Amino acid sequence: MKQLTTIWTHQVIEDPEHAWNVYPRPMMERDSFVCLNGTWQYAITTDRKEPKQYDGQILVPFSMESLLSGVQRQLMPDQYLWMKRKLPALEKDQRWLLHFGAVDQYCEVWINGQKLGSHRGGYLPFTFDVTDRLDNANEMVVMIRDESDQSYHSRGKQRLKRGGMWYTAQSGIWQTVWMEKVPSTYITDIRLTPHFDRRQLEVVVHTNKNTKEAVQIHLEGRTVHALSDLPVWIDIRTMHAWSPEDPWLYPLEIDCHNDHIKSYFAMRKIEVRKDKKGILRLFLNNRPYFQKGVLDQGYWPDGLYTAPCDQAMIFDIEKMKHLGFNMIRKHVKIEPQRWYYHCDRLGMLVWQDMVNGGRPYKFWHVGVAGNVLSVLHRTQNDHAYRRFGRLEKDSRREYIQEMKKTIHTLYNHPSIVTWVLFNEGWGQFDAKEVYKKAYRCDPTRTFDVTSGWFDQSVGDFVSIHNYFVPLHIQPRKRVVVLSEYGGYAWHTDHSQFTKEYGYKKFSSCEQLSKGYQKLIEKEILPNIPKGLSATVYTQISDVEEEVNGIYTYDRKLLKVEKEILIACHKKMTLEEEDAETNQ
Repeated sequence: MKQLTTIWTHQVIEDPEHAWNVYPRPMMERDSFVCLNGTWQYAITTDRKEPKQYDGQILVPFSMESLLSGVQRQLMPDQYLWMKRKLPALEKDQRWLLHFGAVDQYCEVWINGQKLGSHRGGYLPFTFDVTDRLDNANEMVVMIRDESDQSYHSRGKQRLKRGGMWYTAQSGIWQTVWMEKVPSTYITDIRLTPHFDRRQLEVVVHTNKNTKEAVQIHLEGRTVHALSDLPVWIDIRTMHAWSPEDPWLYPLEIDCHNDHIKSYFAMRKIEVRKDKKGILRLFLNNRPYFQKGVLDQGYWPDGLYTAPCDQAMIFDIEKMKHLGFNMIRKHVKIEPQRWYYHCDRLGMLVWQDMVNGGRPYKFWHVGVAGNVLSVLHRTQNDHAYRRFGRLEKDSRREYIQEMKKTIHTLYNHPSIVTWVLFNEGWGQFDAKEVYKKAYRCDPTRTFDVTSGWFDQSVGDFVSIHNYFVPLHIQPRKRVVVLSEYGGYAWHTDHSQFTKEYGYKKFSSCEQLSKGYQKLIEKEILPNIPKGLSATVYTQISDVEEEVNGIYTYDRKLLKVEKEILIACHKKMTLEEEDAETNQ
């Protein structure tokens, strides 16, 4: 194994106390922000007792398995990770909230020896009101456990025995930890829904009180008065549609008593409609729009799940846009909210996967048979819970809870246009019923319910994964999308491992570029007039043994010629889309 670094690695190492010190939640921003990232103490034990002596230092928000954490040790399922730090001086007689972006998988938190609470689920944010626990000198202790792939909890592509298309397991705090000051009555959540055709924005503001509180919403130079927990519909006087070509964001501010937050919204609409030829297509803002996407695992050689810095996340999004992609499929991982903010402001559509879990899957049934059946346009029902690793009721219940919270957490981001519920049968169950629950949470976006195979004829897409056989598309009763394809591999000097994994191998940039061009010209372009409406190429970057990235894992080498990528992607449009653009 070769330890790879990115162009940002040393920036973090040289200034650890400013690691990820940018505001973590631009969708709901307050002036008060106390960043708790930086150097903490850590220890590993085999029991639940806090150790008297800690093992050393760890850099938050990087998981202990990563290079940037300064630890690089694997937390095992039978171990406990302890982390602690002193809190900075805080203003007295103020109410303080403690926020965790994400902690993988289970944690308990103490302030000054008093337990605040616990949280399970390695991908979603959570908050504690710590006001009543604060003293003159304050210390926070966090205890963490991570069963990784040895249980049914959500884990994405993490495995303790990494290899091939499965990657290094990581654990602990991997997103920003921070505090903010709030008044006694404060805003806990906002829900923003654009009604594009009506030229209205629907706003719901929630507070920490059970009573209806007076709320003032400021936009377009005016103030709208409302009550908390009740929707208000606001006319948009100057209509400016959001799209990848023109990612227009409206600023928005909200007051509730003495609480003030800054936010933003966009006016955009995503839907499925028939084009002029009667073929079902994806429409953006009432126009047919071909979505040319790229798969994104969200892994980094120095930070694993955590990008080294904000600029690194921006790099991935901007580079893909410059190369002609207009969509990113975030694959079985949830990013920090700043990632979605950058997609919002830069103009990048997002398909957001739910994070898969479940017990180890029956590979022959889920992987091999599922793929073969999809090629034959056949399927099986997904009620065989044992085969799919979903035998326990708690496992299925946990997935539903996390699915709902994922939609709730990311709902306001205009860049997100599709929710992907299950991928290739990993932990799939009762897709028809799950889809109904998800749709009730968000009827404004499209759904890829079963990406790849085990299609249950629900949702908006016929979702195809195709790496090995010629592609033959025909119009269907749902939109036809190629939600994974390509995976072309080239093992370079920037590869992390000598062992390589990919679907078709090349030995140079020139060969890979010609292969990519041939793939687009022979497989993709002829199928667009026949009904193909979106594509997702595998993938943005190499990840560990998987060397099928457009960029190398360290983001230092573009593996496919830039001119070929741009030229290919310019051709990937719909006839109606081109006609409207040229008017």
